[in-house]
Amino acid sequence: MSRIVIGTRASKLAVTQAEWVIAKLKQAVPELEVNLVKIKTTGDQDMNVVLGRSAGQGIFVKELEIALLHHKIDLAVHSLKDLPTEIPAGLSLAAVTERIDARDALISQVGKLSELAPGSRIGTGSGRRAIQLLAIRRDISICPIRGNIDTRLQKVTQGEVEGVIVAAAAMMRMGWQDRITEFLPPENFTPAVGQGALGIEIRSGDEETASLISKINHETTWQCVTAERTFLKALGGGCRSHIAALGLISGGVLRLYGMVANASGSHILRASAQGSTSAPEEVGQSLAHKMIEMGALRLIADRA
Repeated sequence: MSRIVIGTRASKLAVTQAEWVIAKLKQAVPELEVNLVKIKTTGDQDMNVVLGRSAGQGIFVKELEIALLHHKIDLAVHSLKDLPTEIPAGLSLAAVTERIDARDALISQVGKLSELAPGSRIGTGSGRRAIQLLAIRRDISICPIRGNIDTRLQKVTQGEVEGVIVAAAAMMRMGWQDRITEFLPPENFTPAVGQGALGIEIRSGDEETASLISKINHETTWQCVTAERTFLKALGGGCRSHIAALGLISGGVLRLYGMVANASGSHILRASAQGSTSAPEEVGQSLAHKMIEMGALRLIADRA
């Protein structure tokens, strides 16, 4: 394969991520010609969309998937956490890149989470992050915010909020890791499914592109996110803002940690399961069944 067209969202972060993928592909295939196409998605265009209510609907990927199906691009680069577990017919998740950091991070000019004064304003557009934050600091004020990562960071520097919570990986990909005030521990801030990894989506049956993309697939990350996405799907991934999971591999064992909460955050369940790295789907199913027995589906259905 000598030429390929890659699609991405138009934000700075998305373009940076796509360019990183391009660099990796050219390392593997130096003669490869690449054309990068920037596409605005529903999530980019409509800033009034509430992320928690639209979770699982693919508002950051739909237009890219349409471009794929219409052969306008050969592959799409996504932040994997934005890609729903239900992928449209005719498309497939072909590869994931090595996860650089799954954690959430606090960006603040005031101090760490424990140092913030009561009533401090923390910006986030994620129900998952808000729920876990309030579980630790009920005295914090959550300020719903949208926008790309630059916009959110500006709200901190301009004093509109005392801090924002973002994906650590986003800061690292932009080269802004020195602006991270605190990495938030996964045991209290279980990350979004797939957070920290990039997902490469292609047309099903496109063996040439699949062969190319396989060169940058990271097997360990693939195993972890497969367990996470299986867990999410088994619980009904449309409510993903209140479902979180993180897979970790050590000594040949895949351990999956999950979190499920109701909409208000008044009830939070946490559990874990483990199994073979060769059967990540089984690990995801095992944790889902375990949490269903703990009452997870009742929490997911509770929109109060």
